[in-house]
Amino acid sequence: MNKWEDGLKKNITKVDEISQLINKDEIADLKEVTSRFPMSIPQYYYDLIDENDPEDPIRKLSVPAIMETDTSGEMDTSGESQNTKFEGVQHKYNETMLVLTTNACFMYCRHCFRKRLVGYTNSEVSKRMDDTVDYLMKHKEINNILLTGGDSFALSTDQIEMYLENLTKVEHLDFIRFGTRVPVVYPMRIYEDQKLLEILKRYNQVKQLMIVTQFNHPVEVTDEAKKAIKMLLDMGITVNNQMVLLKGVNDQPETIADLMSKLTAVGVTPYYVFQCRPVSRVKNQFELPLSEAYDIVENAKKIMSGPAKRFKFAMSHPRGKIEIIGKTETQMIFKFHQAKADADKSMVFIRDINESARWLDYDLNLVDYINMNCFCF
Repeated sequence: MNKWEDGLKKNITKVDEISQLINKDEIADLKEVTSRFPMSIPQYYYDLIDENDPEDPIRKLSVPAIMETDTSGEMDTSGESQNTKFEGVQHKYNETMLVLTTNACFMYCRHCFRKRLVGYTNSEVSKRMDDTVDYLMKHKEINNILLTGGDSFALSTDQIEMYLENLTKVEHLDFIRFGTRVPVVYPMRIYEDQKLLEILKRYNQVKQLMIVTQFNHPVEVTDEAKKAIKMLLDMGITVNNQMVLLKGVNDQPETIADLMSKLTAVGVTPYYVFQCRPVSRVKNQFELPLSEAYDIVENAKKIMSGPAKRFKFAMSHPRGKIEIIGKTETQMIFKFHQAKADADKSMVFIRDINESARWLDYDLNLVDYINMNCFCF
């Protein structure tokens, strides 16, 4: 057994193990929450928490909270079920194929947008490698694939190699992405696994590999995280970051600017800042109004270098990735950065500002989408 595998045995998984962080009258409710939405926190990540600060951001990202009993919101906020071609395989954008490789993560983030799946059920996880490759071969328009989950680096090293062995043979694929928070929550899985490093290095010489990770707070950019990132970059693997804007975690301009500066300094490319999705048991704990969120992001950009602010501020909507690109005194300006339907591609549209609105309605048709106020609360 690798050293990193042995370390996972110390993960904090029971509410009783975090009694010093929670109110005694919440224990029963939190046990109910974790029976449905598991808790698992690597000791490495837990040690980043300031136990004396009830508002500590790392705590909010990893420790269950009473707000998770709030069921308002939706379980599938970006229409994944509509884009599923068969178990574990989604094809929403022409050029991109997404594979849910596992329902497991080394840490279960409390703001996860796949709460319906992650750590609970593997009903949507890919179990059919041959069918996956067959679908890919029949769709020449697909030039990249995203291996995600769960966390794609929670797969065994042999499973990762199996995916790479099959996918790098597909000529019309330009690059392969891994969606993983491992560099953030348990970086030793990367730098302590020599076999994984050898596999990544070998297959990166055949097909460009990319890591898409999610640092949400500057405290997460530790020496251990930097070590893992450097090993990936030294092999020519690109590392991109997708931050989620989260109330009480990173909703100060200075925090975002500090995070992006730290990431840029170690070679990580800021890729997206995402509006938190209106996920059931997440929405009312972490989601900010869009108008306020836009102001936070723009004020952060004012104190960033050019390379640090290369990201798009966007939301993952059933119709596509919608960028929030501007704001006047009375209106907000949006643009489809990616779209499922050809008619939506690159479309710009305007909404009257509603200070309470946190999302765009899913259901209105295209004409209504352009001409009506379709904010969702």
